[in-house]
Amino acid sequence: MSLLRDEDRIYTNLYGWDGADLKSAKKRGDWDKTASFIKKGRDWIIDEVKASGLRGRGGAGFPTGLKWSFMPKDSGKPHYLVINADESEPGTCKDRDILRNEPHKLIEGALLAGFAMGANAAYIYVRGEFFNEGSALWTAIHEAYDAGLLGKNAAKSGWDFDIVVHRGAGAYICGEETALIESIEGKKGQPRNKPPFPAMAGLYSCPTTVNNVETIASVPTILRRGGSWFAGLGRDEKNAGTKLFCISGHVNQPCNVEEIMGISMKELIEKHCGGVRGGWDNLLGVIPGGSSTPVLPKSVCDTVYMDFDSLKEAGSGLGTAGLIVMDKSTDIIYAIARLSYFYKHESCGQCTPCREGVGWLWRVMVRMVQGNATVDEIDMLWDVTKEIEGKTICALGDAAAWPIQGLIRHFRPEMEKRIMEYRKNAA
Repeated sequence: MSLLRDEDRIYTNLYGWDGADLKSAKKRGDWDKTASFIKKGRDWIIDEVKASGLRGRGGAGFPTGLKWSFMPKDSGKPHYLVINADESEPGTCKDRDILRNEPHKLIEGALLAGFAMGANAAYIYVRGEFFNEGSALWTAIHEAYDAGLLGKNAAKSGWDFDIVVHRGAGAYICGEETALIESIEGKKGQPRNKPPFPAMAGLYSCPTTVNNVETIASVPTILRRGGSWFAGLGRDEKNAGTKLFCISGHVNQPCNVEEIMGISMKELIEKHCGGVRGGWDNLLGVIPGGSSTPVLPKSVCDTVYMDFDSLKEAGSGLGTAGLIVMDKSTDIIYAIARLSYFYKHESCGQCTPCREGVGWLWRVMVRMVQGNATVDEIDMLWDVTKEIEGKTICALGDAAAWPIQGLIRHFRPEMEKRIMEYRKNAA
């Protein structure tokens, strides 16, 4: 597959080489014909987004246009758009670059998405640690208000639209859409039981749609260039468009890069990161979509494509497209144990399988790192992950289970070897 052409890039200032101010953003094409899109009507915008094949860029990959269409036409209540900028998945660092360097794409996208769903207000939930990024967003919002692009008759479109920035306090659980809504309402960030889904009863019990920063920021360019243009990029119609990839770990040049959806993992790493440290043959494995997705060994990484369906078939997931690359110097058991500690620490404690099970997983993983365990306990570890997966209100239980499942699936011999070495030394 060919690499993304420069003329097809959405995020042309991803690295901050140009200014993030309104004047610079307009030179890059932002805020062009915005009012004309709104005057074409809600259905036109939703149909274009559906035609583009855009899927949620926050991890779940749900079709964006379809999600917007779930919002009721006339509920008699205010409608809200909530934008998730609580980027807290380890290995993921794309949304903060949008906030820092391309904030006007997000603001314009919020206006267009808000109109499409009948929302006169958007709440942007920003992770509290993103001080500089949040400040850049605030500056851009004030610029937009001063220029008449927000507020009454926003961008001279006839639609009134306001944006509220809400700073979180660094809880990973608030990345889950209903926990995020609870936090905005001033309550403890804990996920809600569903149904009712946010489209029916979300923020302040009103119809609400929650989308990721990258999802919303991509919309203006899609509308300007047409849904068919975006759909024509990518490996197939279910994995369309461009995607921001975050590559960290044992590569020569860690980076964020916008690339075509469905690029092969090897090409992505070789072309944009200067390859794996010590060469491709020194690769041990890659976590392909942020820390919650199962690790893949080199044998799979050789041929897998970076899109939703290919990674699902490989037993992992695209998630947030945050690749964590590990070479053969990595203690893979310790690496996964470290992730287990993270998920134990970030569990909100609401669901028994997660509250009790994730702590148990971490304690067993600590012994697996030492080798102070039995081979039978590997099977028990697998069984417990299956008792947590899919049995909690939100996906944090799944996120805690999947890294361990990936470890056992692909690196069980390493676990068994360590157990045998511990026994030998103990004897």
